[in-house]
Amino acid sequence: MEFSIEFEAYNYFALILNYDRGSFGCAIIAGERGIGIDNSQKWYDKDKLSLFLHDLKEDLESRIPDKFLQRKGWLDR
Repeated sequence: MEFSIEFEAYNYFALILNYDRGSFGCAIIAGERGIGIDNSQKWYDKDKLSLFLHDLKEDLESRIPDKFLQRKGWLDR
C-alpha cells in the first residue's frame, strides 16, 4: 500500500507525506518539486513515528523565522 498526503504546517509550509509499504518520508512542496527535509534517516519505518515527528518539527522550525513562531505562540524565546 502507498499513498501521499498534502498538508500545511505552522501556517507556513505546504508539505507532502509519502507512505510506501511501511516506510514514510516528508518534503516541503515548492512548485512542481519538493525540498527534502533533513532528518536522521532516509526513510522512517512506521514504528519510528515519534522520531520522525521530532525530526520534522526540528527541521521546519529551523526554517521559519523566530519572529513568526513567537507571534503565533509556538516559540518561547
